[in-house]
Amino acid sequence: MTACAGTGGNARVETAEASGDGVLRVGMILDNAGDNAFLNAPQLAAAKLAVQDINAAGGHKGRPVELLPVHPVQDAGKQAKDLAAAKADVVIGPTDSSHAAAAVDVLSHARIPVISPANTAAGLSGLASGGYYFRTAAADVAQGPVLAKLAKDSGAATISVLYQEGSYGKDLSAAVTDAATKSGLTVLPGAGFKDGAAAETARSTAKAKPDAVVLIAREGAQDALAGLDSAGLTGSRIILSDGAFARYGSRLGSGTLEGTRAVVPGQLPTAAFQAKLLAVDPALKDVSYAAETYDAVTLAALAAARAQDDAGRSIAGNLIAVSGGAAGPGAGVPAAPCLSYKECLGGLAAGPDINYDGESGPVAFDAKGDITTALFSVYTFGPDNNPSLSGRETAGHSG
Repeated sequence: MTACAGTGGNARVETAEASGDGVLRVGMILDNAGDNAFLNAPQLAAAKLAVQDINAAGGHKGRPVELLPVHPVQDAGKQAKDLAAAKADVVIGPTDSSHAAAAVDVLSHARIPVISPANTAAGLSGLASGGYYFRTAAADVAQGPVLAKLAKDSGAATISVLYQEGSYGKDLSAAVTDAATKSGLTVLPGAGFKDGAAAETARSTAKAKPDAVVLIAREGAQDALAGLDSAGLTGSRIILSDGAFARYGSRLGSGTLEGTRAVVPGQLPTAAFQAKLLAVDPALKDVSYAAETYDAVTLAALAAARAQDDAGRSIAGNLIAVSGGAAGPGAGVPAAPCLSYKECLGGLAAGPDINYDGESGPVAFDAKGDITTALFSVYTFGPDNNPSLSGRETAGHSG
């Protein structure tokens, strides 16, 4: 057994001796408040559903998996401390990327793996966690190749990247520029804008006369689109990042976005999965991060099953293997996908290698705890400046 304490070492690839108490306990950090409080309900419903499905298939070594009580009014660090005290073996959450470090600092020292269904900040790939941090949501930069591909598919030979300053804008702008250059597109000088300067910067970007503009923004997206419109750059010549995705409607001139495309991480949950969620919570109004939460819980249970141990170190050390991922180059071809806890449990009975592909799609964790295959929904805007689902794209990396 490798000696590892706190955030030293890498629990993702270390072998641990069995030390669990026989009961797999799942905790949740529900850190959404104010306007984002609605995001708590779908994650809680999905975790409850996953535990129900796991227990219907026999639980962990014949004993029911437990979902610990949640306390969403507390901050992420306090929730983490309470879950460690409650003997959680794995914790699902948090949602907000800015809360990850506080939660991981507490839980990694307690040797409890953290699996976020929603953290997307690129910098979290390097978070010091001792190998206890994973996420079933793709990092923001994963959409870079998809945005470049959408521009090229539209017939563009030249593009400009217009981005809102900050880590989201700068990191994703670099990813788009790299992918576009590799695909043969000419990347014209782009520009970053600060709050309040979006429209002016957009008009300046349009002067370079790119075939297409990739807009990477959040709060400043509408002003940037208005600036591009005033410079005559509209419609199918615009590609939007997920942060700029919205129903703009009458907030922009009629037809401004007709033909514009945008990407959104993940895929719409199936009707069957949504029906199961509603059976758990009939008042559910949103399904954001539900699939990613369901898969996080299922993967944790499968990791415990592969280890035949519910301790956090054992779970962390088996998550890559059950996800069909690899800790480094030279790994063999992953096993054929299994699509449920019950099916994958049967696979473990036949051998140690399984490949869970869940409600959110393929996972395949890498040595940093990131997923290596990301699915994106593509939306196309109509003359009313509102989006409709029009396709799906996949992006991946080798870890």
